[in-house]
Amino acid sequence: MSKQANPEHAVGPATTEGPASAARSARTVGTKGMPRKERERLILDAAAEEFGRRGYARGSTAVVAARAGISKPMIYEYFTSKDGLYLTCLDRAGSRLVAAVRSAQEGPSDITRAARTLEAVFRALESRVHEWALVYDTTLPADGPLRDAATVHRRELNRLGAVGVAEVLRFSGDDEALDADLATHLWYGNVGAAVAWWDHHPEQTAEDMIRRFRRIFAVLYPDAPPSGA
Repeated sequence: MSKQANPEHAVGPATTEGPASAARSARTVGTKGMPRKERERLILDAAAEEFGRRGYARGSTAVVAARAGISKPMIYEYFTSKDGLYLTCLDRAGSRLVAAVRSAQEGPSDITRAARTLEAVFRALESRVHEWALVYDTTLPADGPLRDAATVHRRELNRLGAVGVAEVLRFSGDDEALDADLATHLWYGNVGAAVAWWDHHPEQTAEDMIRRFRRIFAVLYPDAPPSGA
């Protein structure tokens, strides 16, 4: 039986500035009097960027606190531990990506399905490209709650991708299981590469990425119908 494609190592977190320099350059935000839910979102946004850029192992809660304009103990008041903070960030990012891919797969099972899916990923990652690396963090412990949570999101994205690729191939008259398996691996590689490229070109908006992708898609598949709005 063909082994199902696994996007486990599709892309890893990028290593950028160290905790000390990041803390020095962090934008301090006053949060006194801020509603709890709003402050929690602020902390999660700062943590998602820190962990997405540096990974769980190298991510610093001190940097997160500095970026969010709060004290470090407040992180533990809200999330109990570094693991609790990371897990909340991971579930938020993974759920957003899974929901986007599920929604994009509604509609015709033709070549445009892949285009719709990638465009949905771009929109879900608007202003938060680092969240892709959060879901595919290679620095997570080999086992435990964090790895288990990441695996849930990865497997669902894997399943959705495999189903979508197989349907596109069947629409073209290809029912070969190994073809579908190889095509699924290629799909994950392409998605990971596109997100990594975007991460190195942060000036690009989601709509910029979609227009760029559509131009490339039109060259590769000139007879395909438009992928949609």
